[in-house]
Amino acid sequence: MRGLKNKRVLITGGASGIGAATAARLVEEGCRVAILDRDAPACEKVAREIPGIVGTFLGDVSDARQVQHSFGNVILSLGGLDVVINNAGISIRHAFLEITAEDWNKVLAVNLSGVFHVAQNAARYMMENKGGLVLNMASTNGIVGHPYYADYNATKAGVIELTKSMALELAPKVRVNAVAPGYVLTPMQRAEYTEEMLEAVNRKIPLGRHAQPEEVAGLFAFLASDDAAYMTGSVYVIDGGETAGGLASR
Repeated sequence: MRGLKNKRVLITGGASGIGAATAARLVEEGCRVAILDRDAPACEKVAREIPGIVGTFLGDVSDARQVQHSFGNVILSLGGLDVVINNAGISIRHAFLEITAEDWNKVLAVNLSGVFHVAQNAARYMMENKGGLVLNMASTNGIVGHPYYADYNATKAGVIELTKSMALELAPKVRVNAVAPGYVLTPMQRAEYTEEMLEAVNRKIPLGRHAQPEEVAGLFAFLASDDAAYMTGSVYVIDGGETAGGLASR
């Protein structure tokens, strides 16, 4: 894709799942990639598996001070910053009436406050320098309702509105978009769903399967490229047709 070579990219939650797949794709495209993740063993593993990564940095996006400290190290390591992919996130499968205040705060801290912390640090640097791009991880769960994930859904809806607001305020120097996957076969998804549950979901998706992390990575790569230079303030759905017919309502 045009313009990706030598772009300096930070991916949060990049040690596994969609984040790791995106790191691999961008390294393949010639980008200089750094990963920020709180899972030390996973960071070590992804560094071995993707030797082209510039560096992995330990940090919890829900902690504003850790994010600020990490940004200084990342920028020093990469020699600057052109693209931030705000991918870190968690989910807990539970009924709405069973959500505890502790769980609610935990999910919001990572999925919404964490996105804010990272996006604000990135935008401050980019606005003071040559500009750049922020890509936030949303979800179809932020567009239509899904049972058993009320807290997660609320955070993803918040990410979508945060993305649009940032795009308006930061243009034309910094572009901001969001990616909204449907069901993706990640380690997090496998941990929460049995094989029977996965197959039940597949039967409801028009394309008949979950997405692979590499397919979402391809969308991130396109949005980070110069081919997407006129795109900002939008949410790009990649869901195999899930929301076209209202999967959640069937």
